[in-house]
Amino acid sequence: MVEKSELLKIVELFKKKNKSISIIGDLILDRYIFGKVRRISPEAPVPVVEVANEKKSFGGAANVANNISEVGGRVKLISIIGTDKAGDELISMLREKNLIDTSLILSDLKHKTTEKIRIVAEHQQVVRVDRETKYIYTRPFLEKIKQLIERSAKESDCFLLSDYGKGVLSKEVIEYSIKTANKSGIPVFVDPKIEHFHCYKNITSMTPNINEAFSGMRLIPSTKQEDIEKIGARIVRKLNLRSLIITQSENGMTVFDNFNKKLKITHIPTKAREVFDVTGAGDTVISLLALSYVISKNILLSAMIANYAAGIVVSKLGTATVSVEELKEAIKNS
Repeated sequence: MVEKSELLKIVELFKKKNKSISIIGDLILDRYIFGKVRRISPEAPVPVVEVANEKKSFGGAANVANNISEVGGRVKLISIIGTDKAGDELISMLREKNLIDTSLILSDLKHKTTEKIRIVAEHQQVVRVDRETKYIYTRPFLEKIKQLIERSAKESDCFLLSDYGKGVLSKEVIEYSIKTANKSGIPVFVDPKIEHFHCYKNITSMTPNINEAFSGMRLIPSTKQEDIEKIGARIVRKLNLRSLIITQSENGMTVFDNFNKKLKITHIPTKAREVFDVTGAGDTVISLLALSYVISKNILLSAMIANYAAGIVVSKLGTATVSVEELKEAIKNS
């Protein structure tokens, strides 16, 4: 049985250990428009939202970086943004974070920075508007990204691939990142996308949800624990993973530990007391899993900490983070 003191010890080392994680992936600007609905539009059967206030926050790999930096981990971000207003805003926001290094982010005139605009009324999301184009590499930008990956491997404790399917993580970039990390002897964590599912071979861990796990293996998703354990074991064998965490929303997560080539499966119940908004919860899971692992080298303890963190962020509105103090309190009070 895992003692709370073991988890608390790892969390307390977040700021002291000064670990550095290189995140490769898609940067997204999340924009929220909050207001009230008082009437239906005379132009169409849709609500009229009277805007009260707006806010910007990190999305995609930027949210992963923010989650890690908020608990004391150092981050190098490797990505590509557009030379546009959203890109400028995102870089400006990231530079306000002392522990996030933005010097490895490239700008491409031909690219549009991904922006997601959510309109929320009375705590209910009314509509989401996406501004995006999928990034397609030219040879010069592909070579630049590879050089940055090579360079950062020498200065990092871990690689984290945050794949939102926006193009930064192409098949070639994914495979090059994994090969470089393995050659350098550093762990690789992946938040996967279905379209690249079979590219994530020979890695430390990845964190698909139920839909991603089953769809990645071309099967119909099932919430039965027996089916989840079967599909997880298949994924571990197929991709030669050292571990796998399948997240199960309100049912917690299942950990597949294959580090000693003797697969051990453990289900962890959710720690969420109240689910308010699941936006960005997957970012929190992969963030805390990776940071906890580079400190503890124990995948089960790391998954438990990530599970506590997810339980905290789903009780907050929008893409959110946790603090060391919140994590410690949640562990102590469980």
